[in-house]
Amino acid sequence: MKVTFLGTGTSQGVPVIGCECRVCKSLDYRDKRFRTSVHIESKGVSLVVDTGPDFRMQMLQSGIRRLDAVVFTHEHKDHTAGLDDIRPFNFMQQKDMPVFGKKQVIDQLKREYSYIFSDKKYPGVPQVACVEIDENPFHIQGLAITPLPVLHYKLPVLGFRIGDFSYITDANYIPDSTLALLEGSEILVLNALQKDPHISHFTLDQAIDQALKIGAKKTFFTHISHRLGLHQEVEQALPEGIFLAFDGMELTLS
Repeated sequence: MKVTFLGTGTSQGVPVIGCECRVCKSLDYRDKRFRTSVHIESKGVSLVVDTGPDFRMQMLQSGIRRLDAVVFTHEHKDHTAGLDDIRPFNFMQQKDMPVFGKKQVIDQLKREYSYIFSDKKYPGVPQVACVEIDENPFHIQGLAITPLPVLHYKLPVLGFRIGDFSYITDANYIPDSTLALLEGSEILVLNALQKDPHISHFTLDQAIDQALKIGAKKTFFTHISHRLGLHQEVEQALPEGIFLAFDGMELTLS
């Protein structure tokens, strides 16, 4: 399995143009982040989790040439706003793009992208095939995926586990039932927004506590705002086996 972090940033705490904070002025490429998304390639299946506003540029920079499916964690705009840009994959692959999400996500997509689902479609609009999922395991072309239910304040959100890789973003509560599903994860990806308290995201300290409780061999934090601090400084202070992810980072799992 190959995992590529397409984006590790967030709309939360985005500074205004001209911000003079240390992170925004940093020359370290690891401090430059697109909105959170990940590409997973396993057993011949190529999929993306979430298509945020930066999806087009993420695809261009990553060089991904084939995409078999899009899987959505939840319906917030910073995770869905790039859906229109699946069109090149429609053209290249000559087929509809399977889009997986909970009912609330599919319903939201149909409202926001009504032209995609219109009975009388304008030529060239994205071609999608919606697949409604719930908290039960499902498959994409034979690849087994286990949903990981969490809460984003009061909003139900899904993380996903594929083999020994577990991915959770936009959460501030993981129920015991999901902790059980995370047991034995080799790689865990978890959101860590900032150091100060937040109503719907894990802070850095909370994310560390969750990572230590879950006990994956390695944990990578994502969904990072500029308020967390400089990548180099923050990562140096993290416990052993816990790291900050960055855009373009690649992981390989056996």
